[in-house]
Amino acid sequence: MDDSVNKNEKQVLRKQANWEGLYFYQKSNVLYQLTFSFTKRFLTRGDRTIDQMVQAARSGKQNIVEGSADGVTSTEMELKLLNVARSSIKELKEDYEDYITSRHLERWGQRHVRYDGMLKFCRKHNRIEDYQGYFEKWSDEEMANIALTLCHMVDKMMTTYQKQLEETFIKEGGIKERMTAARLGYRTNQREEIARLKQELEQANRRIAELEAKLTARSEEKGEMAR
Repeated sequence: MDDSVNKNEKQVLRKQANWEGLYFYQKSNVLYQLTFSFTKRFLTRGDRTIDQMVQAARSGKQNIVEGSADGVTSTEMELKLLNVARSSIKELKEDYEDYITSRHLERWGQRHVRYDGMLKFCRKHNRIEDYQGYFEKWSDEEMANIALTLCHMVDKMMTTYQKQLEETFIKEGGIKERMTAARLGYRTNQREEIARLKQELEQANRRIAELEAKLTARSEEKGEMAR
């Protein structure tokens, strides 16, 4: 079967996103590890906030992974799980803001002397290896402000990614639509293949008829020569 026969084939399953390569996943992983270290260093053992913050950070990371896996069959489920991830990140952001406020620490705004450096660092670095060496060195104010910046970046990146998924869903539909398209594509291919075989058969029959006509003509010529 030539390539033209496959032109109508449609894929039912979407290709799974490489979630490990997504910058917002990488930053969410940093957030989880940073939060684990932060709560261990600066919150009192037994404080319920520890579990809340660690679970919120973990939920943000894990739901990105689960959403990418479920997205193979359901864009709708992927979007829902990404919304759960975003909600978890926002919850984590609120906890860090509460920590800064309750401890009378400084929230690094645009006018803060370290704001630009922090922003540049967080934009440039995505992987845990870039941050891990600082976890035991940064103060609670430094870690909290880094975490808040990462929370903001992750949320913004995920918003853009979700919009792209929504556009894809509008164009391609969900798995039911893709299954229907695949079935229709298969039937179209079958009809095209049958038509192609019929055409080849007709050409073969015409060729046979031509050869038979030539053989008949030659036989008649030989008969006349014999007489």
